[in-house]
Amino acid sequence: MIDDFQQVPSKQPTRLDSGRDLRPRNPETLVLPSLQASAEPDSSDFRTPEQVAASNTANNAGTAAAGTTDADELLLPAHASADIVAKPKSSTVTLFKRWTVSKKKLFIISAVAVVLIAGGTTFALTRSRPEPAKPVATKAKAVVAPAPKPIVSPLTGMVVTAAQRDLPVTGVMIENSPDARPQSGLKEAGVVYEAIAEAGITRFLALYQEAQPGNVGPIRSSRPYYLDWAMAFDASYAHVGGSPDAIQRIKDIQVKDLDQFYNPVAYHRITTRYAPHNVYTGIAQLVDLEKSKGYDKSTFTSFARKTEQPYKAPAPAPAPDPHGPPKIIDDARTAANSINFAISGDYYSAHYDYDAPSNSYKRSEGGAPHLDAESNTQLTPKVVISLVMPYSLMADGYHSQYTTIGSGKMFVFQDGTVQTGTWTKGEPKSQFEFKDDAGKVLPLNPGQTWISIVSDAGKVTYQ
Repeated sequence: MIDDFQQVPSKQPTRLDSGRDLRPRNPETLVLPSLQASAEPDSSDFRTPEQVAASNTANNAGTAAAGTTDADELLLPAHASADIVAKPKSSTVTLFKRWTVSKKKLFIISAVAVVLIAGGTTFALTRSRPEPAKPVATKAKAVVAPAPKPIVSPLTGMVVTAAQRDLPVTGVMIENSPDARPQSGLKEAGVVYEAIAEAGITRFLALYQEAQPGNVGPIRSSRPYYLDWAMAFDASYAHVGGSPDAIQRIKDIQVKDLDQFYNPVAYHRITTRYAPHNVYTGIAQLVDLEKSKGYDKSTFTSFARKTEQPYKAPAPAPAPDPHGPPKIIDDARTAANSINFAISGDYYSAHYDYDAPSNSYKRSEGGAPHLDAESNTQLTPKVVISLVMPYSLMADGYHSQYTTIGSGKMFVFQDGTVQTGTWTKGEPKSQFEFKDDAGKVLPLNPGQTWISIVSDAGKVTYQ
């Protein structure tokens, strides 16, 4: 038919809608909706080839004016329905392709600017933050624990264990007659008092704390003045009976009594000596006896102690300047290497020789070294003191008595020197105070302290 003669599009669509069927079809079977409406041709639809060409030219011009291309348009006959026209592409790539060169440049410049601004902001924020302080490597200081303070004996000032420090002080009356020599246990005593008992015969009060000798003696009877010296240390008191005045005083001043007559289990008699020179004891046995009686602690004021300072003789003084004032050398200490105490007769008088290597004094009596029976060694106290106390006989004309309360002159020998001063004691339970001639407390060296009582200062001599 003449109306089927239409111009075929010069270019086929390059892309159909994704939803359409792309399978090939027979052109003869394709029936368009607009053609189904009328099966018969209409004379009004008849167009000549020239008319068809002019119509296509006009359609193409309208499409270009609308901003589309022939590649995006589905080419159909002029009388076909618009329902079968292909949908335009919506992807970003297609949109970007449609942009002009100026739009593309503007987009690229904008993107680059955003990137530069974001990077600059990040850099600025990073640089504005203060850098964290780098840890400084420091060398750890070694922590040195302070050295523990040494424990010292209240009795002697010597370094001891805590258990030894807490032991009670025990006093023992030890005989010094010729039949009692050599004695046992005097070498280990912390403090020893020496005085006359009767008939010029001296007797010792030996005080023990940390030392525990197993054999101490021979033990003899009590005298009243020894009790005042024991009470200053809150000591228990071991003896075998005593003078009537001493027994009564034990009760009056409440001495911690360890009389052998009432506590024989803590004492023993040796067979190498005859009575009454054969009663002995051991300090451990006496400590057990004390604990059974509740005498398990001694509370007292210790002697002031110091560090040993052996004496060095000063260099000879230079000749005085005849044109200047005389030089005064003030030294309270005087060298004393040989000491004598005329306590009683020659057989009981004490002598000491200073031993520089040991900074101690070798004791002699009756013209011979005073030995320890257990070790057969000479007694060597660290400090030797002589206290001057008024002495007299009691009303019976036989027993001795001393004025133990009050004050008097004293001589202190230590470090190879002698210092004079004053002793003071206020009551039986108070401790002796030792002060030098300037009124200052005179401290003693740690170790055994031997105190001899003399009746007159003239009985003390030294060189």
